[in-house]
Amino acid sequence: MFALEVRDHIMIAHSLPGEAFGPAQGMHGATFVIDVAFFRETLTENDIVVDIGLAAEALGRVTATVNYKNLDELDLFGGKRSTTEVLCKYVFDAMAAEIAAGRLGEDAREITKLKVTLNESHVARAWLEGPVAQG
Repeated sequence: MFALEVRDHIMIAHSLPGEAFGPAQGMHGATFVIDVAFFRETLTENDIVVDIGLAAEALGRVTATVNYKNLDELDLFGGKRSTTEVLCKYVFDAMAAEIAAGRLGEDAREITKLKVTLNESHVARAWLEGPVAQG
C-alpha cells in the first residue's frame, strides 16, 4: 500500500464540559498539528499517490473552517464536544468530501483509505483511519 501525507496546523479555543475533562472544562486554547495520509494500492500513471499541492490546498480549505475560531461557537460537530477525536472525525469527513468532489484531481480517484492524525502536543495525539467511499 502506497501513502502520501500532508500537514497543516490550527489554533483554536474551546471548552470541554464534563467532569471527565478536569481543568479543560474551562475555556482554553490549543494548537493542533494535523497530518492527513492518503492510501492507495498502486501508484497512478503519474507515479504518485495524489498531487501533493492539491492535497495541501484541500487540507487548507478544511482547516480554515476551524482555524483561529472558538469551537464552542461553531455548529460543526453535531452536538458533540470538540475533543481531539471529534476534530479527527470532522477533518476526516471533510477530506473525504474533498476527494469525492474531485478537488484532489484525477490522481485521487483510487484513494482507498485516509488516516487523519491530530497531534495535540508532543505527548498526546489521536487519529482516525478508515476507508474512503469512491463514487
